Amino acid sequence: MSFRVVIPARWASTRLPGKPLAMIGDTPMIAHVWARARESRAQEVVIATDDARVRDAVRELGAEVELTATDHPSGTDRIEEVARRRGWPDDTVVVNLQGDEPLMPPAVVDQVASNLLSNPDAGMATLCEPLHAPAELFDPNVVKVVADAGGFALYFSRAPIPWDRERFRPGSVPDALAPEDLWRRHLGIYAYRVGLLHRFVTWAPAPLERLEFLEQLRPMHHGVRIHVEDACAPVPGGVDTPADLERVRAQLG
Repeated sequence: MSFRVVIPARWASTRLPGKPLAMIGDTPMIAHVWARARESRAQEVVIATDDARVRDAVRELGAEVELTATDHPSGTDRIEEVARRRGWPDDTVVVNLQGDEPLMPPAVVDQVASNLLSNPDAGMATLCEPLHAPAELFDPNVVKVVADAGGFALYFSRAPIPWDRERFRPGSVPDALAPEDLWRRHLGIYAYRVGLLHRFVTWAPAPLERLEFLEQLRPMHHGVRIHVEDACAPVPGGVDTPADLERVRAQLG
């Protein structure tokens, strides 16, 4: 299995500025993410950042790093710049591992790459996990996904999809979700082929993408098939807020 990992690490975070260099123990967060990626089977791991402070810090660790443009609208655009600079062929598989996922299991990184390599009809691959808490099902910050019998995504949404007409009556929320229920949380890890990345950056945001604020709806708008499967290991949440950072520090610090 041959694939590469690119870790987009943007300096400006609304809720946690300078997040890549936030310390967890005596190590910046981006170094923890890089270590998880290096424990995977990736043949190459590159950090893509828009800030010289991050570049200089990871170079001291011996990491490969690219200082990319500051005006990229998303991490996907940043990854495409890395692929273009390095001349990776169109059939190269690249995993997008977010720079705020210091607890990502390396086996999950391998899995999403293998998922794409095993599904030649897919332009992208991603992962999900069962939802157990009704509050998460109805939380718009938790992205849900439904897939067809072949594991190809039908839709991603912030809404509680699929909608259970019998159980979800107006004003009512179920007490629990059963293991056999169909609800899945989408996990924000992706594998792409480089050729798709080059096309992606030429597309304007799609109407459904603008409505839901979900970037993966853009390739689907253009007919790209996204393969989804359950993650092979639990995936702890990433770091979006100061509270998340303290949680991760307690686990890794």
